[in-house]
Formats: sequence, structure tokens, C-alpha cells
Amino acid sequence: MTNTKNNTTLTDYIKATVNALDEKKAEDIRILDIHEVSVMADFFIIANGSNINQVHALADNVSEELGKLGCHVKQTEGYACGNWVLMDYGDFIVHIFDRENRFFYDLEHIWRDGKEIGAEEL
Repeated sequence: MTNTKNNTTLTDYIKATVNALDEKKAEDIRILDIHEVSVMADFFIIANGSNINQVHALADNVSEELGKLGCHVKQTEGYACGNWVLMDYGDFIVHIFDRENRFFYDLEHIWRDGKEIGAEEL
């Protein structure tokens, strides 16, 4: 996925997402490459905040920073509740949890057939 307006790549979007999460002090940011095990997306980016206000701040910052690059969310779920916000960008999906729900849903275990990668590997 490349934005033809500014030649931004999927890798650029994922790095920008990780940076946006890091700016707002997200905890335990993980990138899962799921392109070989799922047709829904190529990557999951998973992080958590310590409370609902931080979860909202993380989601807002991701949306704002990706918007600056011309990448806009296709669908957002769970923002009102703030315990698990799912942001679907098509080729990648951002999951932002509160601590309790991150542990409960354990997406890294459910999607263990995917490959965890570091931002420097992109």
C-alpha cells in the first residue's frame, strides 16, 4: 500500500504508528506479521495503556499522525468503552488495550502463528 501523493509505504505507516504510540508512552508495543496466516491484514500492531484516558490518547495520536501522512482509518471499534480500541487501516490493524484486557485477550498468543518483528526489521 503506497500513498501516491507522498510516496508513503506500508512500512512508513507502521513505523509512524509505533512512534505515535511511543510518544504517548504506550506499554509493550508489538508488531505481528500475520500476512502468511490471515487475509484480514498483513500486520497487527498491539499496545496498551494504563487507563481509559491513556488508551484514548494513544488512539487519538495514532489517528492524527497517520492522518498527516494521508493514511486514514477505515473503521474504529471500541473507542467509547476504551478498554480495547481496534483501528482498521486495511493492510494493518492497530489494537490498543487497557492492561487488564490486553492480558485477558492475549492476541499475541492467539496469533502465535504470525511472526513478531521489531520496528527496525521493517
